Amino acid sequence: MAEMGKGVTAGKLAISVQKRLTRAQEKVMQKLGKADETRDAAFEEMVANFNKQMTEGSKLQKDLKAYLLAVKTMHDASRRLQDCLADMYEPEWFGKEEMDALTEDTDTLWLDYHQNITDKSLTILDSYLAQFPDIKARIAKRDRKMVDFDSARHHFSSLQKGKKKDEAKIAKAEEELGRAQKIFEELNVELQDELPSLWDNRVGVYVNTFQGLAGNQEKFHGEMNKLSQNLNDIMTKLEEQREQKKGATAEAKTGDGAKSEATNHSESASPAPKVVQRPGPRPGPPPGPPPGPPPGHPPGPPPGPPPGPPPSRPPPRLIPSPDPRQQRVDPVEDEASVSDANTDSVTTTTQQSAVTNGSEGDMPPGFLYKVKAVHEYAATDGDELELTIGDSVLVMAFDNPDEQDDGWLMGVQESHWVQNKDISAKGVFPENFTQKV
Repeated sequence: MAEMGKGVTAGKLAISVQKRLTRAQEKVMQKLGKADETRDAAFEEMVANFNKQMTEGSKLQKDLKAYLLAVKTMHDASRRLQDCLADMYEPEWFGKEEMDALTEDTDTLWLDYHQNITDKSLTILDSYLAQFPDIKARIAKRDRKMVDFDSARHHFSSLQKGKKKDEAKIAKAEEELGRAQKIFEELNVELQDELPSLWDNRVGVYVNTFQGLAGNQEKFHGEMNKLSQNLNDIMTKLEEQREQKKGATAEAKTGDGAKSEATNHSESASPAPKVVQRPGPRPGPPPGPPPGPPPGHPPGPPPGPPPGPPPSRPPPRLIPSPDPRQQRVDPVEDEASVSDANTDSVTTTTQQSAVTNGSEGDMPPGFLYKVKAVHEYAATDGDELELTIGDSVLVMAFDNPDEQDDGWLMGVQESHWVQNKDISAKGVFPENFTQKV
């Protein structure tokens, strides 16, 4: 018998061709309804589940491999980024050694993460899917043997029903039918046991796969969070180091300037605080307390309270005048007299400031002098100071001299300052409701 190939003889090839031809004819007859077909609905459902299970497992395997590829890509990107930072990090900066160690730890963490997912998730999934090709081939073989069984059954039945019965042919057909039935049933029973078990095992495979993935993700992100916190701490301390150097440099420059300024101040006394008045008087005085006693009589408090408080601001604040002898100089008066009055006022202020500088530590910032209220004044605005006869007020310089209105002073009640040592209750008040102490 001539050899046709490795382990294939002409006889075997002829038998194989004959079987395929017989199966094809049988299927045609079954589709035409001229031959019955062995059907097993329960087995067909098992096969449908198997195909679904294999499709889902293959997709999961594909997506998990894509995830691992993304992890590797992120690892490469992280390594390049960390190496870039390590290369730029200058030796004298804070935490240079810690930065180098952190770079190595980050690289190791990514490597472990990739390897753990491969070992504990992908390997399990690969082993699970490795059994599907063999079972798929056995299902296909079982289908072929079922057609052979149907064909042998039909052939045996036709010989039995023939008019001319050939007992030798009938016996041979019966023998072939038994052999085909045995092969088919062996495969069928094996698969009916394996397919349901395989279908149930998918749950355990999914659990193990995703538990392994989740556990490794949790561990990786926990360790990465620690490394990220360490990196953040190093960057924070590096920034603090930079700020300290900047502060030291600025302090050195300030110290040199302070020495120069101290030298200049030692050569001349510091000028007294200046009271800068806005150009031009504010319109009209408000109604003030009744005039004081006529000339020649000793000064004293007015017989009654002022007719009323100045109008609220805005409109522009007016200057009360409790005593006609204290009326302010009209701007249209002789410029020489106004100049003399201003000179006297500045001289008095300068002298008063020079006297109080010695106790500056016990007075509010910008303290000029002290006055005493000789008339009551009801505040008409939130930034005004309430006055009662006898109140002692500490006069202070305005933070912005341009904000000072003509005839008004800024101050705080001395009692409030002594008790609280703060100027939160400071306010403005009419100058001619008070007199210097």
